[in-house]
Amino acid sequence: MATMVQASEKTLRILNKLKKEMRAKSKDDIIKALISERKKIPESMFGVNPNLNSYTQKDKTEFHEL
Repeated sequence: MATMVQASEKTLRILNKLKKEMRAKSKDDIIKALISERKKIPESMFGVNPNLNSYTQKDKTEFHEL
């Protein structure tokens, strides 16, 4: 599920610059990388398969219909 995070224009410019430098797919990937680096959190804690798509409302609805 996506959510919004408030950030200043300066922070957004920095995230965009880092995204380009790191060749990341999203700002979310940049934030997770920075958190992992700072806290020494293993990548495995961000999901079993990083290639999976995000869980959607449609997935939730289909699951509850079972």
